[in-house]
Amino acid sequence: MPTTSLSLTETPLLAGILRRADDALILGHRLSEWCGHAPMLEEDIALANIALDCVGQARSFYAYAAEVAGEGLSEDDFAYRREVGQYRNCLLVEQPNGDFAATIMRQVLFSAFIDPYHRALTASRDAALAAIAAKAEKETAYHLRHSGEWLIRLGDGTDESHARARAALDELWPYTGELFEVDAAEAALIEAGTLPDPRALRTEFDATLDHILSEATLTRPTGGWMQSGGRAGRHSEHLGFILSDLQYLQRAHPGATW
Repeated sequence: MPTTSLSLTETPLLAGILRRADDALILGHRLSEWCGHAPMLEEDIALANIALDCVGQARSFYAYAAEVAGEGLSEDDFAYRREVGQYRNCLLVEQPNGDFAATIMRQVLFSAFIDPYHRALTASRDAALAAIAAKAEKETAYHLRHSGEWLIRLGDGTDESHARARAALDELWPYTGELFEVDAAEAALIEAGTLPDPRALRTEFDATLDHILSEATLTRPTGGWMQSGGRAGRHSEHLGFILSDLQYLQRAHPGATW
């Protein structure tokens, strides 16, 4: 496999698929960084399993992206041969793990969005996307339940765990607005019934989050300035470090296989 960077002409459908794939891959990579470092063995295994679920979802979306793009591309081409500006993931998933409370808060915020999104995507007129979402939704429902239960324990735990959960919410909340952004290309796919409208999921997202935060004795911030740019390829400095690690082997050893 050549390691030269991939040159892509993104159709609206390809861009829409890559948003879902990149979200899953980058979050999966972030969670994998906990392997061997989680607070307890059981949670170490749980985070590793959630990471594997995310990478598996990314593979399914990348494989379909390769089919849509043609030109003999594979799922590996999309994971290993794109530059930072070609990634379409939201900024939330590339944020550093921080402490355990920050990782759990990031997972709750993302899962509260992506679980109903996958559920809505099962109704897509695109049979391939609907099939991928049907499998992924079973996993993301578990991710939401698992991270939500942890957040309740942290927020309603000790003064220290509550303070860290509060700080994580304040730090990560400004990255949630991007989850519901829709550009012109995505609007056309929504109109065609290919993708669900993320804006229509906002009420469910807020209700889910309010329920979990209430149990955790935390309060959801309202309004405020929101970060944006990930869907257009404008990322934080963190993504470059992730890709240098993720892509190292294929960049250093072209065509390497296990």
